[in-house]
Amino acid sequence: MEQTIEPATSSRENAPRATRAQFLATDDKAMLRAARDLTKDIATAKGRIYWPDMLLSAGVGYAAMAGAILVDSVPLAIALGIVSALALYRALMFIHELTHIHRNALPGFRLWWNILVGIPMLVPSYMYEGVHTIHHKRTQYGTVEDPEYLPLALMKPWSLPLFVLVALLAPVAFIVRCAILLPLGAVFPPIRKLVWERASALSINPEFRRRAPEGEMKRRVFWQEVGGFVWSWLLIGSVFAFGWRPLLIALSIVSLTAVLNQLRTLVAHLWENEGEPMTVTAQFLDSVNVPPPGIAAEIWAPVGLRYHALHHLMPSMPYHSLPEAHRRLKRELGINSTYDGANHPGMAHLVARIARSTMTKRG
Repeated sequence: MEQTIEPATSSRENAPRATRAQFLATDDKAMLRAARDLTKDIATAKGRIYWPDMLLSAGVGYAAMAGAILVDSVPLAIALGIVSALALYRALMFIHELTHIHRNALPGFRLWWNILVGIPMLVPSYMYEGVHTIHHKRTQYGTVEDPEYLPLALMKPWSLPLFVLVALLAPVAFIVRCAILLPLGAVFPPIRKLVWERASALSINPEFRRRAPEGEMKRRVFWQEVGGFVWSWLLIGSVFAFGWRPLLIALSIVSLTAVLNQLRTLVAHLWENEGEPMTVTAQFLDSVNVPPPGIAAEIWAPVGLRYHALHHLMPSMPYHSLPEAHRRLKRELGINSTYDGANHPGMAHLVARIARSTMTKRG
């Protein structure tokens, strides 16, 4: 018996990893069925996890930011600034959950996230809601209509550092948008249209044009924009009351947060699609999981984003259930299954892979 099993096991362990190219036209239906059947009992968002996580992350982030502003020691200020950036980064990433959880699942969560995180960081939830879901549509993922996709692996090598470093300017861009462009748009409709289409979404695709909001979203956008306008001018006014130092430290912290998010975005996918629609399985394999045992991914890809490929397989699965869903699918489907093809060891490995691709394919 051992002689018949051993070669089969060895063969499977040595089999090549599944790739996007294998599933452009057809899905791995067994994997999709397993993802559906094995996770039904963990698909409900739990407020007792969401609320403390978000509130603690925001609280630590703002407290550490205040400490960085108030202390006289430069090394201590830098340390507190890093803690603040990491905590606020985690708090900010709940915007991703807001786009997927049912609107009645966590009463008040969207409102208080905007009050405590979205508006203070000038990234209200409407900048992601109604945009990120396009990224999950089967016929639009990876195409020119996808706001969150660029074929980075097929672009010039210099595009990768530029993609990351441009995020340093994000905090200043958000202030200009909220303090100047929004009120100008209220007076001049052509400016309003331009700002909405080109600068109202957390998008990386320069070809993306956002459609005008409708219904409930239109009302939500109005109040969130009012909040962003008021807060942006309070930030500007703080310079006259407290000088430049507090604002510059705060902007530096938010810049670090933006760079962390851009680095995570850089390795969230393999970015190998040239614009053709893909099956769900191909989308999954063009996306990235960075599962345990490593713990670094929990820092640079918080709130379940280390399981980004699994999230593309089950977009509505709450972040706290993704680790268990991963364990179940890994156990059920085994080594070198299609599911295993989306699991990668870490950020350095992924950056190196994408960088090599830019040099060999378009270098």
